[in-house]
Amino acid sequence: MIALDEDNLIMKFLQRYPRLLELAYVTSRRLLYPFRYWLKPHGILGSLLVVTERFIKGAVFDCHMCGQCVLHTTGMTCPMTCPKNLRNGPCGGVRPNGNCEIIPDMPCIWVQAWKHTKSMPIYGQDILQILPPLNQQLKGTSAWVNDFNNLADPPRGWKE
Repeated sequence: MIALDEDNLIMKFLQRYPRLLELAYVTSRRLLYPFRYWLKPHGILGSLLVVTERFIKGAVFDCHMCGQCVLHTTGMTCPMTCPKNLRNGPCGGVRPNGNCEIIPDMPCIWVQAWKHTKSMPIYGQDILQILPPLNQQLKGTSAWVNDFNNLADPPRGWKE
């Protein structure tokens, strides 16, 4: 994970344009899809994708490499940056100014996610879906590889 401070200009700039990030997601998926059969865990391309994701998503989203990326469903805002790692919305401690109860100077990522989804025509409504629990065994792996290999599928018994 790339350590970022509040003054990270790349992250601050790009986070203002969730529609642009949504288009980048759609484009990335289309570009990677033809290679899905070669994107295997621990394979050469899969390992290269881990490094690439860590670098790019780390700089733009402060990615924690959970291996089950849901950026496109959360307003291009990583829910793993929440101090409580909440993946399905804010806790009951969001301050009146929209900041986090744990880190008072930090805006609540779920308040940001809700705002960002308003400008995302393709995946904006997906924020209303309940996300399955995080599979901790996928931490540190490529979300793209996991997605294309169905490793990030919800656990058995999960209702949609």
